[in-house]
Amino acid sequence: MLSHVYVGINNFEPALTFYSAVMEALGAKLRFADASKPWAAWQPAEGGRPLFVIGAPNNGQPAVAGNGQMVALLANSREIVDRVYAAAREHGGTCEGAPGLRPQYHANYYGAYFRDPEGNKCGVACHDAVPD
Repeated sequence: MLSHVYVGINNFEPALTFYSAVMEALGAKLRFADASKPWAAWQPAEGGRPLFVIGAPNNGQPAVAGNGQMVALLANSREIVDRVYAAAREHGGTCEGAPGLRPQYHANYYGAYFRDPEGNKCGVACHDAVPD
């Protein structure tokens, strides 16, 4: 359904450091990074799409975090949710909801929420039941 998600940033190097740690914990791999543009993108470990892209806005105006906007990343396990959240916090992210079950969404929803250093809200979620 999605080709890519583009998150606007103003400070490329700190954003690249932050999202590199988050994406490594998620198991995604860097597809490209170009500080002269500036932009970078990650893809699923197995390749292809969707891409997660960070970069300066194309219109040359400053990037601003949107109220009510959030990118939620899909994790294959609850452990990965915990690792992604920890990586985000260790690299300047702020807590918007610690890892845990969110039964108000569904019985197996295990997620965490954080903001990147520029204020963009992100989530990470696993929808699978704990294996027996």
